[in-house]
Amino acid sequence: MGECDCPRNARGAIVRPADQRVRVGREKRRKGKTVTVVTGLDPDASHLGDILRRLKSECAAGGTVAGDRIEIQGDHRERVQAILLELGYPAKQAGG
Repeated sequence: MGECDCPRNARGAIVRPADQRVRVGREKRRKGKTVTVVTGLDPDASHLGDILRRLKSECAAGGTVAGDRIEIQGDHRERVQAILLELGYPAKQAGG
């Protein structure tokens, strides 16, 4: 049998998408710009680049990975939450 291809964190422990506490919120930036922020994803166990690519495509917006969080330009909380739920992450909205 080969190696398990399960997602693992930096310590090597298996971290499934359903085990991560993902929060989707929004922040106001300079000049009144709004940014949708996804936190709680494990940067080693989750492929943040792949998730970012899908979110940017589905929301038709720009975005970036900043440390261990994903930022999407604009207020797309409901859409981002729906996509993350589709991917198996138990995403909840944070803030107001």
